[in-house]
Amino acid sequence: MMPKRDPVNTTTDAARTLARSILDQTRFGALSVIIDPGIPYVARVAMVPDNGGLLTLISTLSTHTKAMQKKPDFAALIGEPKTKGDPLTHPRMTIMGTAEVADKAANKQRWLDAIPKAKLYYDFTDFRLFRLQPTKIHLNGGFGKAYRLSADDIR
Repeated sequence: MMPKRDPVNTTTDAARTLARSILDQTRFGALSVIIDPGIPYVARVAMVPDNGGLLTLISTLSTHTKAMQKKPDFAALIGEPKTKGDPLTHPRMTIMGTAEVADKAANKQRWLDAIPKAKLYYDFTDFRLFRLQPTKIHLNGGFGKAYRLSADDIR
């Protein structure tokens, strides 16, 4: 009997380049957090790349912010399918890690450059900026192109 082949490929420079490209193009994604008592919760949020991680600006009134303040673990799915073809063949990646409060004032221009309409609400006092710091990354580059990456791979 032949041993089962691991469906995850060895990480290559091409995989790192693809992952960085997905990250650099990110302006929103699905953010997953854990709400009490251990139930997963997913929300679509705006995201901006930040040195191998992601920034997200979210209201303290939201369920996902309250959850991250209690338990900072997260998973985020980024990478949108193109308009044509099977969406499951288009590259995407799941980033897992820890959320931490980021300096909102210091990152304002970066955020507004990426998401200009946020000018309407960026300074609202109930909005906090979080940095989503990756610890594990799963890249799905399309059919048969699965990779496990580290945070260093996407910096």
